[in-house]
Amino acid sequence: MTTERRRMTIERPTIAPEELDTLDLADPRLHAESDLSAVWRHLREREPVHWNPAAGSAPGFWVVTRHADVTSVYRDSTRFTSEGGNVLETLLAGGDSASGRMLAITDGDRHTGLRRILMSAFTSRALAPIVESVRRTVNRLLRDAIEKGSCDFAADVAAGIPLGAICDLLGVPDRDRDHLLSLTSSALGSHDADSTAADAWIAKSEILLYFANLARDRRGSGHSDVIALLAGSSVGGLPLDDDEVILNCYSLILGGDETARLSMVGAALALLNHPDQWQALKRGETGIDTAVEEILRWTTPALHSGRTATSDTVVGGHPVSAGDIVTVWNASANQDEQVFDTPGHLRLNRTPNKHVTFAYGPHFCLGAYLARAEIGAVLTGLRDTVAEMEQTGPTRPVYSNFLSGISTLPLALKPA
Repeated sequence: MTTERRRMTIERPTIAPEELDTLDLADPRLHAESDLSAVWRHLREREPVHWNPAAGSAPGFWVVTRHADVTSVYRDSTRFTSEGGNVLETLLAGGDSASGRMLAITDGDRHTGLRRILMSAFTSRALAPIVESVRRTVNRLLRDAIEKGSCDFAADVAAGIPLGAICDLLGVPDRDRDHLLSLTSSALGSHDADSTAADAWIAKSEILLYFANLARDRRGSGHSDVIALLAGSSVGGLPLDDDEVILNCYSLILGGDETARLSMVGAALALLNHPDQWQALKRGETGIDTAVEEILRWTTPALHSGRTATSDTVVGGHPVSAGDIVTVWNASANQDEQVFDTPGHLRLNRTPNKHVTFAYGPHFCLGAYLARAEIGAVLTGLRDTVAEMEQTGPTRPVYSNFLSGISTLPLALKPA
């Protein structure tokens, strides 16, 4: 990396393990503005099940950092339920009102029934036309960026890809998509360090209201999109009500947009910062599929997931009490030296690659196939149409304790 580009990249101070007792891992600023790699390494080695103490009115919670323990919690929805919430924001606030109705925060038979309905829309066969549309979109956006000479890769390229795909699936009209993008960007994280919980709440409420109106129009309309699918489906012999349709649309739009988008932006930055890997990709020395998996591991856009212990139990040999909040940190598990050789090195030909970016077990990401196809289309487009990338301005972090990545990446792209 040139000196000029280094000055435009976020310089995040490394937090030393000695500072652990002063850290609140629920603080969005900590994740946006600090390098926690040494803390994660220390926890994996010395304290793999760590207690993050209560802060203000928010309760304390367990922090699970080793890959083996993370996957153990993920796969056991009996001992560790998602129905109290699956991210720190809702868990620390006392629960999620959508519990038992939204796929991501539902367990047991109802989760199985909801997942079966939605999986029919996320098979490779069902997604084939969406994936083909994604490839065309990527090529168009990259051509436009090259012709302009400069772009914000986050806003001008990555932002138009996953949102477009999920909106196609949901049947969202083109005229509404920019507005939805602005809402999803505020609902789970923020580009602004001073953003408040009220800002996120307003964005979430507007998303729910939008889908309430759309779902009302779709019932019995003859449409073939996912909203119509949900509106016409039943679980346990009972049709899904309006709230269940709306909440699952909300979950899909957030899950299908933000994380994939952040991985795409992170991919471009990773290739900039690792010119040897960029050239290996350009020369065809690494396959797109393996490169996608390494980008997913490297970027880890969802920092954590959360559960609630349903009974007194043990995690990684450490006792956990019924009702305790248990958070599993993908950001640490994806760097676990017991699973990944030299995890601090970007290796696009890494195999095997047992990352937990899509979670694991019953709640494995429904949209994993689509996200992989989207990131693969971006890597293919960059490889085939771009000769050189140059960073032309500073990056900006996303402020969130759940999402990880950058919201701005100014680039100049030179055609191949």
